[in-house]
Amino acid sequence: MSTDPEPRGIAPGRQIRLEPVRPGTWLIIGGAVIAALGPLLGFLVGTMIGITDDDDLDAIYLSLFSGIVVGGLGVGMALLGARRMLRDRRSD
Repeated sequence: MSTDPEPRGIAPGRQIRLEPVRPGTWLIIGGAVIAALGPLLGFLVGTMIGITDDDDLDAIYLSLFSGIVVGGLGVGMALLGARRMLRDRRSD
């Protein structure tokens, strides 16, 4: 029993049509990731810095606040992407 190294022919099949994603899709994905990970990473950085002797601003509160601000920017980015996607006038 021998195997033929050359294919005898490729059967024609269905055409593959690659279409780009709608405008705003990557903004939504990136904004959602930033919104989810911003506060978590802020809390992680704050716990890694540790507690300081300064009573006014503790490092964990400051970094958590900055993480919440970054998360809010991620939500804004996702909303801009949703707006761009809804305004897309491409025919479906």
